[in-house]
Amino acid sequence: MKSTRETPPAELSGHEPELSDYQRAMRDRLLAAPAVPAPEPWRPVFANEYGVPVGGLLGVGFASHPENGHDLVMAVSHDGHGLFDAVTGEKIARDRDPDPEDNTPDAVADLTSPGLGPITGSRVRIAGLFGGGLHTTTEDGWTLEVVIPAWPNERILLSIDGGLPHAGPHGEKWWHIFHSNYSTFRAAGFSPSGRTIAVATSSDLTLWTRCTDDRHTDS
Repeated sequence: MKSTRETPPAELSGHEPELSDYQRAMRDRLLAAPAVPAPEPWRPVFANEYGVPVGGLLGVGFASHPENGHDLVMAVSHDGHGLFDAVTGEKIARDRDPDPEDNTPDAVADLTSPGLGPITGSRVRIAGLFGGGLHTTTEDGWTLEVVIPAWPNERILLSIDGGLPHAGPHGEKWWHIFHSNYSTFRAAGFSPSGRTIAVATSSDLTLWTRCTDDRHTDS
């Protein structure tokens, strides 16, 4: 006979642990830092503060142009796939109706989508809604972090001091370069070359770039 005994409810914690003085000071410091432009040698790729609109953006990935070596950013959305030149900002390829089996990266085990335009025949790893990730550091010492001192709005921090906890003042060794307070965060990171930063939300793609020889060195 099947038992009808009810499962007792899970016990609830009496209260959440309070933040330590150190944690509270760190949170307050992050909350007080306004969003500012990325420092030199970084420059925005698009004229608009929030990049270019990509409705229903699911995720992004990086590739390299086989002819000129530019970083390429592939955007996967509900409206299809697009490929951007990360130096000029030009959309160089578009697929409005991808094959159903490749429409979203979760259709395959490695979260990849088929390349288009100059990278047709390759596959690009996509980070975003379905998982995956992008590079968070560069060879020459830049670090990108996603922090949420006031959930659920992510803030993107760029630094050259090794990451949290930041020792220097905001605007000198670390910069709050993006605040996702208007749309759902998808992914953020560097290209494998370290020359591009991408931040993707559910509605926009924002990019920063730097020249190949613009490498950070401490003076």
